[in-house]
Amino acid sequence: MALLQQWRDIAYSEKANKGDLKRLWQAYFLKEKEIYEQLLSDPDTQVVGTVKELADKYKVDIMTMTGFVDGINDFLVEPNNIEEMEEDSQINLVFDKAALYKGMVAAEADWLYNLPQWKEIFDEETLKNLYHEQKISTTVVKDQKVYPNDPCPCGSGKKYKKCCGRN
Repeated sequence: MALLQQWRDIAYSEKANKGDLKRLWQAYFLKEKEIYEQLLSDPDTQVVGTVKELADKYKVDIMTMTGFVDGINDFLVEPNNIEEMEEDSQINLVFDKAALYKGMVAAEADWLYNLPQWKEIFDEETLKNLYHEQKISTTVVKDQKVYPNDPCPCGSGKKYKKCCGRN
């Protein structure tokens, strides 16, 4: 079975004890944060290797590295083929900085998008703009309801019921 499926079976198990899952995710998020701190400290260095080599490099187990690659994959310059990933699969962690930051904001992972390393990559204004762009992109704006006695939105000057609302 591919590593990704094993990771998902463990991390998203319907049968697992809720307390065990909570502890698994708490431990994962701490390790994830440490990996991101290292990656963001030198964001222009190309990080490549097998899953096992990268797990050893970042001092995590294979399943944690698999979860990490699953999480970052959408923000990589060249996404990895994670569906068939095994311990000896070659992967890269070359990420798009702006896309990764926005992804962290979208995931509401404040422990990641508030890392001090981001301030070395982007200035304060750019961080605010990226944050704002991400938040705006997920905001749903509903059109204002037009009532029969309101002015028609087409600009005719007539009431809606006597113009476009006639049909």
